[in-house]
Amino acid sequence: MHRRVAVVTDSTACLPAQLTEKLGVTVAQIQVRIGDYVDDEARVPVPKLVDALRDDVEVVTVPPDPGAFFWAYQELATAGVEAVVSLHVSNELSRTVEAASEAARQVRVPVHVVDTKTCGMSLGYAVVAAATVAGAGGDAQRVLTAARHAYDRSTELIYVDTLEFLRRGGRISSAAALLGSALSMKPLLSMVDGRITAVEKVLGADRAMRKLVDLSVRRAGGGAVDLAVEHFDAPEKAAGVLEQLRRKVPSVRRFMITQVSSALGAHLGPGAVGVTVSPV
Repeated sequence: MHRRVAVVTDSTACLPAQLTEKLGVTVAQIQVRIGDYVDDEARVPVPKLVDALRDDVEVVTVPPDPGAFFWAYQELATAGVEAVVSLHVSNELSRTVEAASEAARQVRVPVHVVDTKTCGMSLGYAVVAAATVAGAGGDAQRVLTAARHAYDRSTELIYVDTLEFLRRGGRISSAAALLGSALSMKPLLSMVDGRITAVEKVLGADRAMRKLVDLSVRRAGGGAVDLAVEHFDAPEKAAGVLEQLRRKVPSVRRFMITQVSSALGAHLGPGAVGVTVSPV
């Protein structure tokens, strides 16, 4: 069936390349700068980034250039699509939406640029939902509705070893980072209105991980959900969380485990683990 609508996203959606290729999704790469080294985040070696973060080397994330979006949209228009739905990371975390909007004004097909007010697999599952409807021949409004249904109802729960990396990136205040480091308190975070917000502070890493699982189970409830466990340089912790969720959440349509994008990892820091709960 002819695809009337194309779906575009950015690399913070954390979707595996083979899945985006299968769904026909175009992914714009956020860039990561480590000292004088700059590259698309998909090409940044994770060990190199982890070492830089631990050695206090300056790490900066940069949204895609408007030109990258322009050529992506132009290529899709040339391929014959009637519209583009472009789903992106919260504008509170990155100026990606602004770059996409600037490019959208310069192409000849309608481009619907959406600030999903989230990130990670909450964005990723919205992209999957949108691309599935687009692949079935849905029009732009149906694709947008499918995406909105997913990202409005999804929950991101995030454990970080320290708030220091979020402080360095300007995502939280120095005072909040200092509070989080006191008495070995481990913060659990979520996305609220597009911003990273503390949900709870738990004494000790083990208790915090147990709380992460408990909150995820509670938010999953008894209905059908998609679940994803994301991590940054913490595969064993992520695997443990996934194993517990498999046992404790009864109605899961889709499980996924993935390493978060380097752009997100740069702000969350090594050892971060997140859970996305996306009601079906």
